[in-house]
Amino acid sequence: MLRGKKIAVTMPAYYAEKTVERTYRQIPLDIVDHVILVDDASKDRTYEIAKSLGIEAYRNEKNRNYGGNVKRCLSLGLESGADIVILLHPDCQYTPQLVIAMAAMLIDTPYDLCLASRVSGRGALSGGMPVWKYLANLGLTNFMDVCLGCRHTEYHTGYRAYTRELLEKVPFTTHSDDFIFDNETLVAAMDHGFKTCEVTCPTVYEEDSSSISFARSVRYGLACVGVSVPYLFRRIGRRMGG
Repeated sequence: MLRGKKIAVTMPAYYAEKTVERTYRQIPLDIVDHVILVDDASKDRTYEIAKSLGIEAYRNEKNRNYGGNVKRCLSLGLESGADIVILLHPDCQYTPQLVIAMAAMLIDTPYDLCLASRVSGRGALSGGMPVWKYLANLGLTNFMDVCLGCRHTEYHTGYRAYTRELLEKVPFTTHSDDFIFDNETLVAAMDHGFKTCEVTCPTVYEEDSSSISFARSVRYGLACVGVSVPYLFRRIGRRMGG
């Protein structure tokens, strides 16, 4: 608990047997009330290791894809009674020690969604992000900034924190089961009037860190354009109508 607010850390896992314990050991358990992991039908020992660590672990009988698994994570976070639900990938790419800072950003502030940016401070490059991915990330983020009418250094991080109010008002369970889920939910949150913020996140790319292929990255980029441009027109329409 942090300043009277219950905190849940939820981990969407897929073939994370080599990294889940390292990730868990770094979570600040003195302020986190629930640690929840959902294994997306991996065929390794992710689920068994999580259970042995005392994590509240679940396993999908069939693979739900990234977005589908995150939906279950967030839903379980709400069911735990948490006031703030944090999405942390268990592959050790993001430092769990930012949980405190991200939760604090959403308590007694105007913000309801916090992004952990790998690009701010060039942490991604020093941490080993491929240059092509860094440049694509930067270009797509700048494009989305224009469409969304705000300023972030990255929209493509999987490390996010949400308030309970946002998750109860935004119909995230209806969103895509693919990687676009995170940004589809962010845009929907902005449509509902919720404000976003970010913190700088040190990043480490290792052999066991999760990553999507170039082809899926291209599809993801096009999907980001697909959710950003309509929001731009809605934003212009609201301005002209107001």
